[in-house]
Amino acid sequence: MKTKLRNIVADFPILQQQVNGKPLVYLDNGASSQKPQMVIDAITKYYSEINANIHRGVHTLSQKATDAYEDSRQKLQAHFNAKHSYEILFTKGTTDAINLVASSFTTLLNAGDEIIISHLEHHSNIVPWQMLCERTGAVLKVIPMDENGELLMKTYEDLLSDKTKIVAVNHVSNALGTINPIEEIITLAHQYNTAVLIDGAQATPHIKPDVQALNCDFYVCSAHKMCGPTGVGMLYGKEEWLNKLPPYQGGGEMIKEVSFEKTTYAELPHKFEAGTPNIAGGIVFGTAIDYMNTIGFDYIKQQEEMLLQYATEELLKIEGLQIIGTATQKASVISFNLKNIHPYDVGVIVDKLGVAVRTGHHCTQPIMSFYNIAGTVRASFMFYNTKNDVDVLVSAVKRAQIMLS
Repeated sequence: MKTKLRNIVADFPILQQQVNGKPLVYLDNGASSQKPQMVIDAITKYYSEINANIHRGVHTLSQKATDAYEDSRQKLQAHFNAKHSYEILFTKGTTDAINLVASSFTTLLNAGDEIIISHLEHHSNIVPWQMLCERTGAVLKVIPMDENGELLMKTYEDLLSDKTKIVAVNHVSNALGTINPIEEIITLAHQYNTAVLIDGAQATPHIKPDVQALNCDFYVCSAHKMCGPTGVGMLYGKEEWLNKLPPYQGGGEMIKEVSFEKTTYAELPHKFEAGTPNIAGGIVFGTAIDYMNTIGFDYIKQQEEMLLQYATEELLKIEGLQIIGTATQKASVISFNLKNIHPYDVGVIVDKLGVAVRTGHHCTQPIMSFYNIAGTVRASFMFYNTKNDVDVLVSAVKRAQIMLS
């Protein structure tokens, strides 16, 4: 296993460098993961050998680009176990995918209808639904959380009613690492014929979701958190829902026929994919999926659970350190604070020691308000991190505490 980990670390050229004269310890994976050489090479290969627009040209390069792009869509279909490849839509990322669904739901809601989100959401799964409520007169309801960072499921059951039209919750909290009971959330919502959107941005680097087994109506994620490029993501939607929703944007590619009198829209998935997409990003998203499946999600789970347990134990040995978010089920994310020290100051010091962490409210201000704190220091791990990375983090935090006390 140690040999496999060494080989994995060697796959990531950025991890071989020094930052501020120290070997880089990258623990900001919740914001964006690093890229293996095969993903970097795939981007170069596209632009140096294939570069052409898709779906429109009869020439050879256009056909190659189209084939590679659609092959990637099929890789995502297989990875997430969607029933049909046309249920997989390429987007700019998780935020774009959520906005697509929220915007398209405008025509399906009436004043007084209800939308449910949770207290654990990233701003990208709060603001689009607030905007939808402003457009339609719908009412936003929030599943509360407890001190451990877990959702109060009994209250969720009480919030559900015939007025509930969509539930949108994250699979894993980006701020606390809480793994939410989405299977139960989906099952309860469907008792009221309510649609469910799952924000999988923080889950998909660690978990291999099966959308048919989950029976969710929508599932969204971003490539850049899964060892892939930025600027591309995925929206899975059940065929029945995608056919029911109107297009999110208008333009080329998403049309069947256009006249000045009337436009008819293309079939799925093209109805929701207006304009020239991030072709390289879409193709290389598939490459990143291939890479992660080669590593294996069983190995990923084992490695990251070990890192979470080890880092939790070692950090808690530091006097005055408090971990924020202690859910029973967690992904490999630890948010913490040092007593009487601002998290930003900790982040600056540990960066000087080569350790990259995230500080602040992590686009989850309601969570920080719940704990009555300005923010946290967040260390988020991936399968290419090591116990030595944890040791360096702990040493750096101790050094910061001494310097800032």
